[in-house]
Amino acid sequence: MFEGFTLLGAGIAHFMTPEGLFNLAWASLLGVVIGALPGLTATMGVALLVTLTYKMPPDQAILCLMALYVGAIYGGSRSAILLAIPGTPASAATTLDGYPLARAGKAGMAMGIATTSSALGTLVGIAFLSLIAPLLAEFALRFGSYEFFWLALFGVLISGRLTAIDDPLKGYVAGILGLLVAMIGMEGLHAFQRFTFGIPSLGGGVDLIPAMVGAFGFAEILGVMKDRITPKLVTSDDRVLPRLSDLTRYWRTTIRSGIIGTIAGIIPGVGEDIGSWASYAAARRKSKEADQFGKGSVEGLVAAETGNSAVIPGAMIPTLTLALPGSASAAVLIAAMFIHGIRPGPMLMQENPQFLYQIVGILLLSTIAITIYGLSLTKLLVRVLLVPREKLMPVVYVLCVVGSFAITQRMFDVYVMVAFGLIGFVLRQMRYPMAPLVLGIILGDLLDVNLRRGLLISDGDVTPFFTRPISAVLFAVIMITVLMSMPAVNRGVANVFKRFSPNGAS
Repeated sequence: MFEGFTLLGAGIAHFMTPEGLFNLAWASLLGVVIGALPGLTATMGVALLVTLTYKMPPDQAILCLMALYVGAIYGGSRSAILLAIPGTPASAATTLDGYPLARAGKAGMAMGIATTSSALGTLVGIAFLSLIAPLLAEFALRFGSYEFFWLALFGVLISGRLTAIDDPLKGYVAGILGLLVAMIGMEGLHAFQRFTFGIPSLGGGVDLIPAMVGAFGFAEILGVMKDRITPKLVTSDDRVLPRLSDLTRYWRTTIRSGIIGTIAGIIPGVGEDIGSWASYAAARRKSKEADQFGKGSVEGLVAAETGNSAVIPGAMIPTLTLALPGSASAAVLIAAMFIHGIRPGPMLMQENPQFLYQIVGILLLSTIAITIYGLSLTKLLVRVLLVPREKLMPVVYVLCVVGSFAITQRMFDVYVMVAFGLIGFVLRQMRYPMAPLVLGIILGDLLDVNLRRGLLISDGDVTPFFTRPISAVLFAVIMITVLMSMPAVNRGVANVFKRFSPNGAS
């Protein structure tokens, strides 16, 4: 324990330099602005910034990316409260009570509550990150090829299940598409090229960054061009700094939402929007003021903002210990870590234990930064919302093109970005989620290599995939996940519970 505190102190002190504080300040503010502007998502911002931090020292590059990530998730609450348009998908639940509060003349109070709730949610998640990540990394050392195969498949399936709740099949299809994309190029064991269709540039596979920039950036540009919105801005003239009673009144909701958000972050590929909605739903079920939810409930606002911010440190738990991204933005961070020579995964705590606590330090410092910005720059940030989205999109497009080209300096990567932008746009119009698609691209290599490596070890025998204890548990969880997504199975389970319940028996 004392060693953990020592490493945490060293992690915070590592960035308490003029360079570190400067990078923290501008990246956090940029994140808040990106999050506040509808049409610019946290994932898009992180993906574009990866290409701009390529020449920076690894620690400072990760600092900038994490600070922007934290700031963008928080910044989405600004437009959610003042425009009823979530700046990022993570702030969708915030609009339900934030905008009614703003319409009632309490915009300042709503933004102050959102700021402190985001900070508290991040702190709850940080506590779990510090406690769980070292234990999970130690447990993950027991994993072999068989376990990593099922873990990769579980990540894709659970992401598809939870990001397409109304139609899980669409989530599964998106995830499988991502896995198929990951199969393109030279495979890892025998250096054999697959699915290149005679195109030499595909020999190295599809690079993750151009694909993500296209799916989250260019697709968003096309969406904004299609759906033009002229929102009405609600101004803020009332008190922004919340009273102590406002913070302590809903302390149970804060803790509950922080835990729910952290759990949502730990589940691979789920993301901040699910954490926010799950926290909001749980708060409504437990609240004594449930009838006020959706009409300007402070408790509902607290739950939504605490939940989505707690996902960020929660998402870093599988990201750092298993190399499985807990959210779409965390997926980009994994790519950035590999670009900068950092290898997340079970060996991280053995090879680079101080990096985990540097991440904790970054999250703590970023939380302080967004709290200062949120409580002191409210009126300035409101003016940012007056910029029309249509005028921002050409700038975003230039960043998409430059960012895709910059890493490898190949025009082919620009074509990949445009292709994935068009594919992403079409899939979004058909209500297919993007997170499973991207997660499939990331985890495809892990799934493919460990499947074939496991078969080589067992001389073609598939039974170890089902008989090893951890593999058997993961396989059972996957089967239950798939079965429970089938309406017929859901109805059958509900009927069984109804039959054996006291009311059903009577």
